[in-house]
Amino acid sequence: MKDARLGPDQRAQALRRLAAETFDVVVVGGGVTGAGAALDAASRGLTVALLEARDLAIGTSSRSGKTFHGGLRYLEQLNFKLVREAAHERNLMVGRLCPHLTRPTPFLYPLSHRAWERGYVGSGVLLYDLLGGARYGMPRHRHLTKRGVLREMPAIDPNRITGGLQYYDVIFDDARHTMNVARTAAHYGAVAGTCLKVTGMLRDGAGRVAGVRARDHETGDEVEVRGRCVINATGAWADLVQELAGEAQLEVRPAKGIHIIVPHDRIESRTGVLARTADSVLVVRPWQSRYWLIGTTDTPWEHDRADPAANAKDVEYLLTEVSKWLRTPLTEDDVVGVYAGVRPLLSGKAAARAVSSDQAATPAPEGRPSGADSKTTAALTRDHAVLEGPEGLFTIVGGKYTTYRRMAEDIVDAAARWMGGSTPKSVTAVTPLLGAPGWEVLRNQRGRLAAERGLEVEQVDHLLGRYGSLVGELFDLLAERPELARPIDGAPEYLEAEAVYAASHEGALHLDDVLARRTHISIETRDRGLAAAKRVAELVGEVLGWHDTRRERELARYEAQVDADRRAQREPDDDAAVAARRQILADGTA
Repeated sequence: MKDARLGPDQRAQALRRLAAETFDVVVVGGGVTGAGAALDAASRGLTVALLEARDLAIGTSSRSGKTFHGGLRYLEQLNFKLVREAAHERNLMVGRLCPHLTRPTPFLYPLSHRAWERGYVGSGVLLYDLLGGARYGMPRHRHLTKRGVLREMPAIDPNRITGGLQYYDVIFDDARHTMNVARTAAHYGAVAGTCLKVTGMLRDGAGRVAGVRARDHETGDEVEVRGRCVINATGAWADLVQELAGEAQLEVRPAKGIHIIVPHDRIESRTGVLARTADSVLVVRPWQSRYWLIGTTDTPWEHDRADPAANAKDVEYLLTEVSKWLRTPLTEDDVVGVYAGVRPLLSGKAAARAVSSDQAATPAPEGRPSGADSKTTAALTRDHAVLEGPEGLFTIVGGKYTTYRRMAEDIVDAAARWMGGSTPKSVTAVTPLLGAPGWEVLRNQRGRLAAERGLEVEQVDHLLGRYGSLVGELFDLLAERPELARPIDGAPEYLEAEAVYAASHEGALHLDDVLARRTHISIETRDRGLAAAKRVAELVGEVLGWHDTRRERELARYEAQVDADRRAQREPDDDAAVAARRQILADGTA
């Protein structure tokens, strides 16, 4: 077992090891699939290097719908395999792998038509329950009358409904989950390095891919990381990384999805909601007990994959769709936060060289949009594909966040077969993430823990829900520096100790790493975290050794990002939003 901290000292040590050692597997990509592949490989006894161009979960893995779900909507596509697999993985997260990060949550499916709709939807939800297998405390679905729906959700417009069904899925914090997967991989021996952008592939004497060349964003230094093989788990960038090896086998078609956050008191409800739209679904989820998370859109994204932007039309669409179901419509003034992400969907020849047909992508259903001219990406497959080539390079593409563990297992299986030898089978289905072991005991002791440390029980609950049994490391920090028990100015739900811990243990290297991913201050406060930013920069800077100029540069960079996002959200379309963002960031210091 290794030290699972990802602080500045550990990063310096990792950089030395990355340059000096030859690994069995070099994993490129620090999203959930890459972190999952690193954990899978390390837990089989392989030596592993994990490289991320910027921050852990900075892409799709921090901008999801924050729900482990079985894919109820995919039953209509008759994709029973995906639904069964996703429901099984969801249940593993709740029951064994990361119960401290998950919240089983009821969702309402409102019915608008009499007779036929209840039978049609009800049979689908029943099948959803049956495919889901063991429930780990999540009740099975139930049918509700109109009166029953109004009891669960007084905010719903009674003129829109005839009744409803209620089922369960699981809310979780995606960015923290990905970071925990990466820390667990480090705990089992993986060497992780962030802010290392891969710029090229290394070859051995036989021409096989045998490592990568990367640039350290923090210093500008180049490093060569050697390995017996390379796993490309870069999601929306998978085809671009393949091109570095001189052989592009796939076409990733990026699709943008946005979410908005509104205060909890704007929708009186004890349940989340899933409802149909003209071309997809609308999902309203409770978030952190203080908000509702509403999404999503599903449209082609033809700009920088690293910087998706929400525009006014996106926000208006979600407000319009959710307001169709409410007694009191939501307005733009209700929106606290907005974020946009890019889905790495498969298109064209992605399945041409899949390792197995079970893992290959499938075309969009006949009659549904497909190809670059489509107005929507909602019909593209959410299945994943494992691709091999050129020799020594393995690429994983497609898939869903919920099935990340299976995706990681599949890609490591493919690499292990190629390397030969007797690599053990995956054990990640029975390997809890850090923070899970002992979490239930601490939850039962939360009253005593609060009294011993001078905290409110609600604060201990908050910490347990974010750190699980790793909360002991936070308590050690508070014992050394009791003043860090103060709430962060401008974001009182978080303690100052959490900002320090983000830099000392969780790999945060920049201000936005803390405000956007280790916490969610950037989307949970109306000022997008501007009031909290100064104090957080001071706390993080103490750990990372920032001088005054560096601290001011981080603040200016974050402020420019917030200004750019706000400006983009006032523009009518993607082109205008991107142009507005680019202008502001060019004029600022970001």
